[in-house]
Amino acid sequence: MDLRRILERLRRGEIDIDEAERIIRLWGIEEIENIVKYDIGRHLRRDVPEIIYGEGKSEEVVLRTVRRVLEHVDRVLISRVEEGHIAKLLSLKRDGYEVKVNKVARIVVVRRKDAERKHIPCKVGLVTGGTADVKVAEEVRTILEEYGCEVITLYDVGIAGLHRAIEAVRRLKKEDVDLVIVIAGMEGALPSIIATLIDVPVIGVPTSVGYGAGGKGQAALLSMLQSCPLGVAVVNIDGGVAAAIFALLVCNRLARRLSRVSKKKT
Repeated sequence: MDLRRILERLRRGEIDIDEAERIIRLWGIEEIENIVKYDIGRHLRRDVPEIIYGEGKSEEVVLRTVRRVLEHVDRVLISRVEEGHIAKLLSLKRDGYEVKVNKVARIVVVRRKDAERKHIPCKVGLVTGGTADVKVAEEVRTILEEYGCEVITLYDVGIAGLHRAIEAVRRLKKEDVDLVIVIAGMEGALPSIIATLIDVPVIGVPTSVGYGAGGKGQAALLSMLQSCPLGVAVVNIDGGVAAAIFALLVCNRLARRLSRVSKKKT
């Protein structure tokens, strides 16, 4: 039960104020069969999507957790899924849920049929250095689009062909994006190149693409952290979810501010 439903029951007289207070106090953490402790108030405190980390969890635990979470919110995402998880989650269609799978990104979206279609007036540029980075980019895209952002994708524009990166910046400027997420492995220089040519925040995502000394994302991470152009924020190696949530928080805040300004004008 979400906070709105509790308040509606209180308004209709179905529960008294003491019962409403008791429910709200119990509402913070829900234990799922002594395996998962789920924070059911997080989406209200932070206005971010519910994302279950699938890797390392059994198929049954993931399925039970998803079912329980959907009692409180209208949609949930499951990241780092494996084939067994996907098969189990697709079975939720029989119960009337909508299930969307992105196998490249290893992410699944499960929605209730009454889920609100979201729209945020925010445009995000999503850039990758190489094709090998696309799986992380698709994780970002799935999350942002599910929560209503417009995403402009520019894949395989790494600095091995610098003209590609410059052309990507032209496109980002033409699209008038509000921020850019740049995903790159190897030496990880692309976020710095983009940041020096554009006037919006850049989120750098190092990927584990690369080998030898500094491989598996280490060189890319350190390069992004040492970025000379100002205005580059960096998340962890392969941190697509972290980058998406960072961007979504910015977009949500921007949308609220625009809404308040619009109301004042009217």
